Amino acid sequence: MTQAVLAAVRTGPEKTEFREYPMPDIPDEGALLKVEVAGICGTDVKFYSKPPISGPVIMGHENIGYIAKAGETFKKRRGLKEGDLVFVEHYVGCMNCEYCHKGDYRLCMATDWRKNPEGIRFGYTSAEKAPHLWGGFAQYMYLPWNAIIHKVPDGLSPELAGVVTPMANGIQWALFDCGVGYDSRVLVQGPGQQGLSQVISARQAGAALIIVTGTNKDKKRLDVALKLGADAVINVEEEDPVERIREITCGEGVDVALDCTAGAGTAPLLLGLEALKRKGGTLLVQQETAEFPNFPLAKLCNKYVTVKCARGHNYQSCELALKQLNSDRFPLDLITTHRFGLDKTHDAIKAVGGSGDVIHVSLMPWE
Repeated sequence: MTQAVLAAVRTGPEKTEFREYPMPDIPDEGALLKVEVAGICGTDVKFYSKPPISGPVIMGHENIGYIAKAGETFKKRRGLKEGDLVFVEHYVGCMNCEYCHKGDYRLCMATDWRKNPEGIRFGYTSAEKAPHLWGGFAQYMYLPWNAIIHKVPDGLSPELAGVVTPMANGIQWALFDCGVGYDSRVLVQGPGQQGLSQVISARQAGAALIIVTGTNKDKKRLDVALKLGADAVINVEEEDPVERIREITCGEGVDVALDCTAGAGTAPLLLGLEALKRKGGTLLVQQETAEFPNFPLAKLCNKYVTVKCARGHNYQSCELALKQLNSDRFPLDLITTHRFGLDKTHDAIKAVGGSGDVIHVSLMPWE
């Protein structure tokens, strides 16, 4: 095993440097992951352009790899052995709070890097913090005792397993948070990897109607949405989405509107609100809109709308996502569209925020 680890390090806005870090010593309760695939999503694009913290960071929070080295206590506690293929969540929980005990590590204070500077989250933590390897854009990643790990099912390829994070979000947001199920009518705004995962989750749950919206840039993605189970797609730049949704639903509206537009402004929220049924619909908000002084709160209340905020995934949704990816029920190879080597990290991140032909990008550190 090499004594140095090569990593792509974000050192500033849209700036990547390649650095070598020493191979860390692995304690009895820790492990070392040989990164096979690091998925790239819209959050990476946003934080690459506008880093939330200063200083060097090894990005990469959707990580699949092999256990390269592990302490005996780690192996005994986790039921894992060296050579096992695993998915490592980006959360690193305290394992003591009520949220961690429920599998909701996403809500643990230890994972809240915005409010807890000592917190650790893969892909977000400073590379200056020893042992430095806190992200998947590297050959290896260090796994502390409280890393959250899922064994990848036999037969599931590392590249397809790399879609587990958006798929888990699809299950979490659509099914667990918004209650999509049998006979539901669903609007998914944005046909990226997150939105397409919502389509799959809603179809698997028995939704009666799935509508997906996008723009001119998304024409190929909208075609993919239809192949993955959407009943209708709408290009909002070519037709009035409100009128089209009324037509498709015979004026009844949808039960759930899911915003997966990755920060497209306030328009998706307003469209989602209009698209909901007369009373009792659910609106999922994903984007971070800093100010919205003219939000139609009266309409929200009059329609008796429940608002849910997208906030990652829990342990159960990850386990179900891995099963879904391994089920062969959907042509998921349509999502895994592009792959790059570590030396092309900058290009890989820019690709996600660029062409509409790109859906999910796999960064492969060993290619």
